[in-house]
Amino acid sequence: MLEIRAYTEVLLTHPMVAAGPVPSAQDPDGVYPYESYAETSRRPVLKSYRFVTLENDRLKATICPDLGGKVYSLIHAASGKETLYAIPAVRPVRILPRQFFIGGGIEVSFPISHTPVQIVPVLYRTMETEDRIFVWCGERETRFGMHWTVEYSLGRNDDFLTQRTRFYNPTSEAHPWMSWSNAGVPARADTEFLFPNGPVLAHGDRMETLDWTKDGPRSQHDIDRMTGYFWREPDCQAFGVFTPSLGSGLYHAADRRSMPGIKLWSDGVGKHEAWVSQYSLDGEQCLEIQAGPIMDQSIKQELAPGGSHHHVEFWMPTDRRLDIYQLAVPEVELPDVEQIPLFGFARVEETGIWEQVAEAWRANKPELLPSPPGIDDNRWAISGYEELEAALRFAAASRPDQESAWRMQLGAWYAGKDRIDEALAELAASREDRAWALAARLYRRNKGDNARAAECYRSIRSQAFALHPQVSYERDLTLSGIGPQTLAEREYWLARTNALQDEWLAERRAAWLADSGRFAEAKRLLAGTAFQLIHQRYARTKLWRRIMEGLGEPEREAPAFLGEDDLFEFGAYREYGED
Repeated sequence: MLEIRAYTEVLLTHPMVAAGPVPSAQDPDGVYPYESYAETSRRPVLKSYRFVTLENDRLKATICPDLGGKVYSLIHAASGKETLYAIPAVRPVRILPRQFFIGGGIEVSFPISHTPVQIVPVLYRTMETEDRIFVWCGERETRFGMHWTVEYSLGRNDDFLTQRTRFYNPTSEAHPWMSWSNAGVPARADTEFLFPNGPVLAHGDRMETLDWTKDGPRSQHDIDRMTGYFWREPDCQAFGVFTPSLGSGLYHAADRRSMPGIKLWSDGVGKHEAWVSQYSLDGEQCLEIQAGPIMDQSIKQELAPGGSHHHVEFWMPTDRRLDIYQLAVPEVELPDVEQIPLFGFARVEETGIWEQVAEAWRANKPELLPSPPGIDDNRWAISGYEELEAALRFAAASRPDQESAWRMQLGAWYAGKDRIDEALAELAASREDRAWALAARLYRRNKGDNARAAECYRSIRSQAFALHPQVSYERDLTLSGIGPQTLAEREYWLARTNALQDEWLAERRAAWLADSGRFAEAKRLLAGTAFQLIHQRYARTKLWRRIMEGLGEPEREAPAFLGEDDLFEFGAYREYGED
């Protein structure tokens, strides 16, 4: 049997709350031009998703194009055992780049880790030959305008899933990238780690290098906190996990010359289990085994104009423990890599407007211009579309009645490409409220000019916009950077939203109390706020330590209720430094 099938299925899905109306350019908690999110709804809704299955007599792989093209399920046919953590609900949590990560399945990331399209649709195609079936998922990503496609294929007699990934840069500039294939598998106390020997970089609350043979954990039970392990000099090309209590496991193999990266991530048994439970329904635990073409996640490579990259890897579901030193990299015959399709922009509702603007510019027909996105529409000019610089100038010049909105978009586009002075010039010419707020961020973060940033906030005209939590949060950061002379102005703005149960505003109210010397009140406020968990962010931890120092009660470990992890800061996850 060799079968490919497409269908739809309903999953419980927790809606996301957008961070706000200010473009995500230069935002440490997001990545331009994607919309980022501030919290997850506690109550789910029902939502339909597209799925594609590849199946033979030995395994069944299910891919979900509507969840970024991830492998949703991988079943060992003979035993009927699921070898991945197949998420029962789409319940996103705060992990960069967009703060809407979901665990489980096999995620392919590009051009940053994790993928910015984790829970949104990408394009896909399928193909059948006499002896092999294929599904391709991908898009032209909007950050840099590069193409990525992941190919999953299954041969008639294969007991493994073949994954091939292709990247291509059609733009005129070189762009940084990283990529990891991240498999989320069920985690039990007896889940065994079957990884190569050799030196390993361990990333927990500190960085250290250990000898895996002597000091590495052997099972999930041996890890008592969230920790990532990166292999430096593995002595074989396969790795995996096996859980005796479940009778299932998953292994990975690839040519180390093209896939040198090996990683194990576990939240362990104990205090950090809640970091996994937050994206499950019943508290079930999940750990991650990862592979990549780069050694670790502190490193990025560059893809030159016209440059391409591809690599091949294999996933092996099983119902028994395997010897990684006996696992050979499979040899399969695949079509030429040039036959892997390169897709265009995937979500017309996000990108269609920018293609219309470019089409109007190319045709020199102002009448073809669409209306610009309004203040309640978080679509921002995509930085991966090079033609938009000229097209947005054309739009602004052709429609005087819409010039302000188009120049705001051009300013955001420049900021998204790190062209800060040009961005500030366009934002100043726009004078729209979104332009003022983005300009303020650029003055504060890129120019170190809090006074100029504060003047931008004071120029905002809409009271609704001025009181939005995102604007309130960043304005308070700006004013606090000026010094104690702004305490009264900060109090005025924070008091106007003091009835809102917003965790970001609570953080800034606590900061204002601390800056006012009211440390006990600041402590009570932080302790009484229900913060959702967020990875790789430490603003509240630093604030808590300052408060405790002010109370004369220094603490070494920040409390868990702050919702921030205690990892040593490592990795190229953020595009820009934390506030």
